[in-house]
Amino acid sequence: MTVGTHLSSVQLGTIREELEEQLFRWNKRLAELEAAVNGDAVEVSEKAELLADIVSAERNAAVVRDALAGITGLTYGRCDGCGSAIPYERLKARPLARLCVQCQRSHETR
Repeated sequence: MTVGTHLSSVQLGTIREELEEQLFRWNKRLAELEAAVNGDAVEVSEKAELLADIVSAERNAAVVRDALAGITGLTYGRCDGCGSAIPYERLKARPLARLCVQCQRSHETR
């Protein structure tokens, strides 16, 4: 896997801002869910659903944190499948993309 990034500092800054916004939204959602699950008016059946939502939100927040760490570590924007550079246009549209288009297609046809 190639270390370093093929993206300019402006491109990385744009993507970092989007990812930080996504992380803010996930953290806000987590706080809301945790407050709801700890509330007195929650039925047992609702609590199980809320806990499942918390797990999902935590997982999504972790994915965003990993992408932000990749920007810091200069590994962001490289395909997990083949190691090639993922084009900026794809990353701008899907900042959490971990595969190039070719590897994504191969993954989806398996």
